[in-house]
Amino acid sequence: MTSHKTAQTMKPATAAKKLGVYLQATPPEFQEGVVSRDELNALQTDPPEWLRELRRNGPHPRPVVAAKLGVSIAGLARGGVTEALTTDEIEALKDEAPEWLEQERATQAEVRREAARLKEKQQDEQAKKDAPAPARAAKPAPKRPAGRGGRR
Repeated sequence: MTSHKTAQTMKPATAAKKLGVYLQATPPEFQEGVVSRDELNALQTDPPEWLRELRRNGPHPRPVVAAKLGVSIAGLARGGVTEALTTDEIEALKDEAPEWLEQERATQAEVRREAARLKEKQQDEQAKKDAPAPARAAKPAPKRPAGRGGRR
């Protein structure tokens, strides 16, 4: 009995997410089909022109927009950005530097600092656990009075 290996497939939305592109901006044949793991790997290693163009100019999905602006996805929503943006729109936002963007960048920087502090603390605690216990000096035996060696 031989086992047949079937190709692992994914929905176009999953493949678009893994490729870092906005699904609605992809070609119809990409949106309507399924993508195998091999096809995804091929798209990642040798992207076709439409994929290179999307990555370069957008529209970009919110996680990519957030990363390019240096804020969280929730920060985008608080700033009123709920749709995909093109590279030009992202650059215009950076140039305008609205108050919400500066505030969200400061918030994100603080979150990263806190995460780094906690990670360092955790590593220090783990290092203390993993460190060998210091060798204890053997206690000297209690001294007995010199004498006859028997009980009194």
